[in-house]
Amino acid sequence: MSVAQSLVSGVARITVIGAGFGAVTAIRQLRQRMPQAKISLIAPEPTLQYFPSLIWVPAKKRERNDILVDLRPLMQRLNVQFIPGRVTGLSEDARQVQVMQGEAEISVENDGLIIASGGRFLKKLPGIEHAIAVCEGIDAAERIRDRLARMTGGTIAFGFGTNPNEPSAVRGGPMFELLFGIDRLLRQQGRRDQFQLVFFNGATRPGNRLGEKAVDHLLARMDKLGIRTELGAKPLRFEADKIVTEAGEFAADLILFMPGMTGPAWLAQSPLPTSSGGMIQAEATTAVPGFDRVFVVGDSGSYPAPDWAPKQAHMADLMATAAAGNMAAAFAGQPQTATFQWELICVMDMLDRAVLVFRNTRRQFITPPCRLLHYAKRLFEWWYLRPIR
Repeated sequence: MSVAQSLVSGVARITVIGAGFGAVTAIRQLRQRMPQAKISLIAPEPTLQYFPSLIWVPAKKRERNDILVDLRPLMQRLNVQFIPGRVTGLSEDARQVQVMQGEAEISVENDGLIIASGGRFLKKLPGIEHAIAVCEGIDAAERIRDRLARMTGGTIAFGFGTNPNEPSAVRGGPMFELLFGIDRLLRQQGRRDQFQLVFFNGATRPGNRLGEKAVDHLLARMDKLGIRTELGAKPLRFEADKIVTEAGEFAADLILFMPGMTGPAWLAQSPLPTSSGGMIQAEATTAVPGFDRVFVVGDSGSYPAPDWAPKQAHMADLMATAAAGNMAAAFAGQPQTATFQWELICVMDMLDRAVLVFRNTRRQFITPPCRLLHYAKRLFEWWYLRPIR
């Protein structure tokens, strides 16, 4: 069936790439807006990883089954076809998605495409294999848990990097959560005095995307908890037992580091426009310029944005809602004008309490730590996953 026939008959073939937050919101919104559409989802596994709760895995407050959510029941309810495989590229008009299934490659045709495949971490720093990035998923979180359990003392170093060509492609929030959560865990276990915790970053005021007040709060809390800081010197390389920076080196028995991000590897085999940081260029409507009915949501896109724009699951959800609305409008012959509002909402958990960091174009604030916010974050996890499960 041609695109023209699809537009006339109303049977549109919509393909969504990815199985993360943006992809899940996209298929839910698409089905609501386009009841008759043939929707397919391409991903290696039909599984959503609930990344916000990974920071609880090292403390054994969450396990693998809590993090990995089977999407097959949701796709069955929404009448969404799952296509297993790894995307390797797109055709020149983006109407075909190349997918590797084992050793065979297939081509999946579409009349509309939403890319929600997420970004990938930049791993160019020498010795990066000595570091663990918690946001790589449950396997990484379990490695941190197991390493902590075996350690009887030593130095644990926490840090995050950036993509110098893509200012928004950074995730500092989870590293602050991991830092304060592990500090609290060691105190609960009665062995905090056997460890030195070090926070390192190339910036003198790390986390400034959260806002100046938030940075002040975080640095003051590190000082209060006896967490040493190594700031203003970029890391040059990691070794098995130390970190070497522009200003010198320091010992590290366990390195927890979140690199900056770039776009998916398959972009090199696609015609889509990319930013200098390797992300897919997008308009405020999430549309990819120069391509009909192609939208990008979440970590793999580069958008017109304020300099503090976050990479968050919350933003991926907002983008996916706009993309689905514009996709439906495109097939209805209506203007594609839906956009989304930039806002940073971070419940920064500290294992048994949390602070709320909020920022949008009008205001920003951070709350004092309280237990209620910790339970609010747990409640949100249940609320968000309930309709998916």
